[in-house]
Amino acid sequence: MDRQGIALVLSAPSGTGKTTLVGMLREEFPQLCYSISCTTRAPRQGEVDGKDYHFLSREKFLRLKDERYFAEWAEVHGNFYGTPLAPVREMLEQGRDVLFDIDVQGARQVKQNLPEAFFVFILPPGFEELRRRLHARGLDSEEVIQRRLANAGKEMKEAVWYDALVVNDRLEDAYARLRAAYQTATLAPRCRRQMLRALLEDFA
Repeated sequence: MDRQGIALVLSAPSGTGKTTLVGMLREEFPQLCYSISCTTRAPRQGEVDGKDYHFLSREKFLRLKDERYFAEWAEVHGNFYGTPLAPVREMLEQGRDVLFDIDVQGARQVKQNLPEAFFVFILPPGFEELRRRLHARGLDSEEVIQRRLANAGKEMKEAVWYDALVVNDRLEDAYARLRAAYQTATLAPRCRRQMLRALLEDFA
């Protein structure tokens, strides 16, 4: 292993283009992996326990949550979802990079449990452009779009504590910035302790 793995946390308001950027990053860097999440929802057709999700009862999930088993967790539409902390730590120790694609609430939990993680917030270029993109998707009613825009303003207030900001104005430029942020994170001294130790021993 030439370095310690990093936990890369990405957050963005809805409609900013995070999903597209994540797809581009994972295509270029297939070593970026996800930890298998836990959920209390029922398996969908074709989903396999232990491969797609760890499917848990509500009671077991809540017990694990109280035991601080999760790096982050959330309740969505009446179901719980969470990322187990121990497997993430194990992958990082193996030198593997772990990607978190989560909202600001989840990111704050990761900050508490994995303070060494690298946090990137993806921003829209402006209010009107985000409104245009949300309308162009054709997925939501006007009421939902207005709610997403209001939430975007609240979420962006959290961006100040992230490690890097990426404005998605042009997709190619935004990806270049995201790529640079990821590669910069992998060069941090905490990820290269073994290399540094070996060099210091060589110079001793």
